[in-house]
Amino acid sequence: MSRPSRPGSVAQPVVAGIVAAISGYAGAFAIVVAGLRAVGASPAEAASGLVVLTLLQGLLTIGMSLRFRMPLSFAWSTPGAALLVAAKHTTGDFRAAVGAFLLCGVLLVITGLWPWLARTMTRIPRPIASAMLAGILLPICLAPVQAAVALPLLALPAIVVWLVLLRLAPRWAVAGAVVAASIAIVVSQPSLAGAQLAPTLRVVLPSFDPLVLVSIGIPLYIVTMAGQNVPGFAVLRTFGYDEVPARGMLASSGAATIVGSFLGAHALNLSAISAALVAGPDAGPRPDRRWIASLACGISYVVIAPLSGTAAALVQASAPVLIEAVAGLALLGALIGAIVAAFDDVAHRLVAVVTFLVVASGIQVAGVGAAFWGLIAGGVVMLWLGARRRRAERAEQGESADG
Repeated sequence: MSRPSRPGSVAQPVVAGIVAAISGYAGAFAIVVAGLRAVGASPAEAASGLVVLTLLQGLLTIGMSLRFRMPLSFAWSTPGAALLVAAKHTTGDFRAAVGAFLLCGVLLVITGLWPWLARTMTRIPRPIASAMLAGILLPICLAPVQAAVALPLLALPAIVVWLVLLRLAPRWAVAGAVVAASIAIVVSQPSLAGAQLAPTLRVVLPSFDPLVLVSIGIPLYIVTMAGQNVPGFAVLRTFGYDEVPARGMLASSGAATIVGSFLGAHALNLSAISAALVAGPDAGPRPDRRWIASLACGISYVVIAPLSGTAAALVQASAPVLIEAVAGLALLGALIGAIVAAFDDVAHRLVAVVTFLVVASGIQVAGVGAAFWGLIAGGVVMLWLGARRRRAERAEQGESADG
């Protein structure tokens, strides 16, 4: 006879899922809108992209959770949005950026369908992938400092709220900073009352600029894989979910990215941070029931999606440095993780620092952005030092044999 469910056995995963959705959305929507605007999206197109991303990640999470009865959650690519902010001088033509989003989606689908590519992507040297992500995040994480000097009356309240909650309720620190910044925006921008607050959808037909595809499309795919999908699978394995449908998850997120790109969405992927909330002990003591948490998370995203017009209007009404400041607070944890992972291997620290400096420099060469050149520079240095190291090892082996 099966044991009766304990009171709260459903309530706990439902609450965990709702918290995951609210904290995930509040902590990153600003960087998504800022990223889309940076590559040429109009306010309506950026709002459309945010609405579609929120809706699709909710539907993906609901569908996969019901299908596999596992806590499988999806999210927009936050590192990808940060990449778009860093690529703001690459293009002002949003149609070309949408072409890059479409390429990213196609590559994600191929990765799910072609096991060799999936294995190759997960074997990108960790120092290079992590250093590239750290270089992308650094300028954004400097924004709170810059905003505190440029707009102290608007930025400092958000920073203080974030710092206080970081000690008292860490999970809500970023959401609290978003609320504080939103209040400051509303108070300082009376014209917000006339803004378009209803959700909008805008079809954007892609164009294919080779330089934009190389500068944005390929790096977007790499940071989405390295910064979201790989950690997301690692989180699930940490909590004992070893038989996740990895290929199906990658292919479905790629297909959703392709569909969403025509409405301004940049990339969807497996959740990493939210996955820790819906797959861990916070979602209940029984791992076989934690899929309820991801289901609740997905439903919450669908409910939140219509509010994206208001969220985008808040971002549009504020100074860019203030939005980047809030995003910088949200991404500090990701920056710390990327730096630690990049420089953890002593033998490859030079490779990591070269990659990091090239990406953080924001350079453009032949119209191609810094993220791509950082990958190239790091790869060249790793190959060169690896060849020298192998020659030294062979020489030592030869001397030992002669001795």
